[in-house]
Amino acid sequence: MSAQLLEMKGIEKSFSDVKVLHQAEFSLERGEVHALMGENGAGKSTLMKILNGIYAKDGGTVKIKGDLKALATPSAAQQLGIVMIHQELNLIPHLTVMENIFLGREYTFGPTTLIDWRKMKRESMRYLSQLGLAISPDTIVGELSVGQQQMIEIAKALSMNTEILVLDEPTAALTDREIDALFDVIASLKKQGVGMIYISHRMEEIFRICDRITVMRDGRYVGTENVQETSMDHIVKMMVGREIKDRFPKVAIKFGPEKLKVSGLSQKGKLHDISFSIRAGEIVGLAGLMGAGRTELAKALFGVDSIDRGTISVDGKPIAVRKPIDAIRAGIALVTEDRKDEGLLLPMSINDNLSMPNLAKISNLGFLSGAKERQLSDTMISKLHIKASGSSQAVGSLSGGNQQKVVIGKWLATNPQVFILDEPTRGVDIGAKKEIYDLMNQLAADGVAILMISSELPEVLGMSDRILVMHEGKITGEFTQQEATQEKIMVCATGGGDQHAS
Repeated sequence: MSAQLLEMKGIEKSFSDVKVLHQAEFSLERGEVHALMGENGAGKSTLMKILNGIYAKDGGTVKIKGDLKALATPSAAQQLGIVMIHQELNLIPHLTVMENIFLGREYTFGPTTLIDWRKMKRESMRYLSQLGLAISPDTIVGELSVGQQQMIEIAKALSMNTEILVLDEPTAALTDREIDALFDVIASLKKQGVGMIYISHRMEEIFRICDRITVMRDGRYVGTENVQETSMDHIVKMMVGREIKDRFPKVAIKFGPEKLKVSGLSQKGKLHDISFSIRAGEIVGLAGLMGAGRTELAKALFGVDSIDRGTISVDGKPIAVRKPIDAIRAGIALVTEDRKDEGLLLPMSINDNLSMPNLAKISNLGFLSGAKERQLSDTMISKLHIKASGSSQAVGSLSGGNQQKVVIGKWLATNPQVFILDEPTRGVDIGAKKEIYDLMNQLAADGVAILMISSELPEVLGMSDRILVMHEGKITGEFTQQEATQEKIMVCATGGGDQHAS
């Protein structure tokens, strides 16, 4: 039996007059984890959607186990054992775990095809156990954390007798423990002969679990490398067509006066006596495990969630932040963790999204000025290098990295004094990450105080002047850049005792 599960060659795809794939290719063997890498907009998603029957190819061939296949629909791909776990969750929140796992494929019995709930529960428990999840199959999915919901998606894929499993940024919302459990499952599936296509911007993960790496750039196949015979620097050069010498290009900035001060901030059940300050030009990283309270703190500072007690001061003046407009008027901006649900209006244009928080700036006597709106959009598209056909393009049609730039751009246009960035580079390719880091350096040089929340410790260590660590709603550690290490941060993040810089 051939070891090759999949061979895609000469794949072509255009949307209207825009060619997005040019002679693209990819192959996958049994029991292999093969990374598919490239910057946002490189064509990775389009190629995988062709494999999964979502898009029809314009040219080229797809062979599954040596046989040519048309892959006309997602169900046709699924019948061939091809399953894709998308970065965006595809679960129904008001249904139970087992109902989501077997949705459309329910076990039945009897002449009236009654649902066999007992068997569904038993099988669900088996798949959940494989993932090391102590979750009841009767649990309503909407009650689970984002990380737990991601693992339910994986359990659903396991239930489909999958031979080719496509994992699109599967760890983006997972805790370290959940990531380890996922990697254990991947190792188990490899032994069973399942071939896996792994899409991620987390280079450390790629080199930890993958066997080969295929790189795409501008819709074209660049090359394939064995993980054991290549390096991160070489893969980055393949992706971007140039060397990125400084992965975290932190620039030393002379700090100004205290810009943001938070004292005794508390929120019942979520935040407990949070106190810290950030000076002008300072980048403070906020680390912690999922559920530590980092996003809750960001939302409290921005007025999304109310606080029970405590004070927030900007430029030495206490401010009452009861709703987001209060924060915006005080010069606070927030780039949210979930850009699709909380940061953008996907069906609307780049123009509309950039304008939303800036209506006063682009209006004359209460009437929107089309000229000012276009000028604002053109400035941000140019400044942030947003790749789009124009400012009228729908944000939902942009790549993840360009969507993130639109979110940053709409708040950048408000000229914030305090910029809160919650997971600013999640799902963003390495080239766009560099651009975001450069922008952070520029903002710091302009005297903006930055609070950067990130789950990636190398990013926190690489871009922060000072690091705060949270655990169960409390700040349990504070370190200067020179004193911080991954080990020290993890001790504080897991509740191993308060540690503070001298």
